[in-house]
Amino acid sequence: MSIVILGGNERMEREYKDLCKAYNCRAKVFTKPSGNLRSKIGTPDLMIFFTGTMSHKMVNAAMCEVKGGRTEIARSHTSSMAALREILDIHVPKEAVHV
Repeated sequence: MSIVILGGNERMEREYKDLCKAYNCRAKVFTKPSGNLRSKIGTPDLMIFFTGTMSHKMVNAAMCEVKGGRTEIARSHTSSMAALREILDIHVPKEAVHV
């Protein structure tokens, strides 16, 4: 399963990726707005927005990229590991989890 995380704490980027790996998922993390987001996002199975740490412009740009696709969207105001774990528990199939 491929995951894109937008927002979050820059210092926790490695922890986000490690937790996703424990759930048998590949993750890309974008904590800051970056140019040409379209080519970097691709077509993930799940896109997670940590809305407390990202701009409205970044949310709108990402939503335009996945509009009309099969990407699931999850939002959390907090960017904690507990919030990410809760989202993964909901969206990742139980048989894929290695935690």
